[in-house]
Amino acid sequence: MTTEIPPCPLCKMENTYQDGDNYICADCAHEWPIIAIAEAEETEEVIKDANGTVLRDGDTVILIKDLKVKGSSITLKQGTKVKSIRLTSGDHAVDCRIDGGSFMLKQSFLKKA
Repeated sequence: MTTEIPPCPLCKMENTYQDGDNYICADCAHEWPIIAIAEAEETEEVIKDANGTVLRDGDTVILIKDLKVKGSSITLKQGTKVKSIRLTSGDHAVDCRIDGGSFMLKQSFLKKA
């Protein structure tokens, strides 16, 4: 169980308090269970780039190595900036669009811009 009371997930205000097994927001009256927060923290997968920086949805990253696209003659060049990434689960954790094509990339070949 966490000791710090989180902000409200609906209105994002920090005026929340604990009442038994629930958190309650004094601003919008939203009520959510404490257990759900603890389970979410335990199951949340942290995805890091090649330098160990945590990546989030919508981040901009840069390729640190030339990557050949399997089954194609396309090569993604080192230094290419990729905007608005989307994180997924699995071996190739970054979903993105580069030059109009959709690609799944390993986070170990990226650094946060």
